[in-house]
Amino acid sequence: MVSLTLNPIDIRSVVDGVTAPESGGIDVFVGTTRNHAGGRSVNLLEYEAYEPMAIAMMERLEAEARRRWTVNRIAIVHRLGKVPVGEASVVIAVSSAHRNEAFEACRFLIDTLKKEVPIWKREHFTNGTVEWSGVAAEAKHE
Repeated sequence: MVSLTLNPIDIRSVVDGVTAPESGGIDVFVGTTRNHAGGRSVNLLEYEAYEPMAIAMMERLEAEARRRWTVNRIAIVHRLGKVPVGEASVVIAVSSAHRNEAFEACRFLIDTLKKEVPIWKREHFTNGTVEWSGVAAEAKHE
């Protein structure tokens, strides 16, 4: 499962989506909005994406993880729009027969997604300023 959503991510349903009787391990990464960045207080994050390309690239990442590791199921869900402090902006879950495969695939997926997928983040600070952040944001605004 690969998806982008404007709605809050139901973490339990993502985990349920990768649960399989042949899996002995499920690794889950949940990225949430924290209340600070660069020494400043944050109200919320806002995400935008070039959706067709983002989905295609997320599907390629899933295929690459399946090629590199023996995994059973993979879910990658990224939220778009405004994400308040404490809520999930991205959830990645990987199931496999053995935990090491799930751990490695999950780490690869989040690390590569953050670097390569066209999803951009704006930080809304408590002082009223709004700024793009992250490597992908730099690429968007070059």
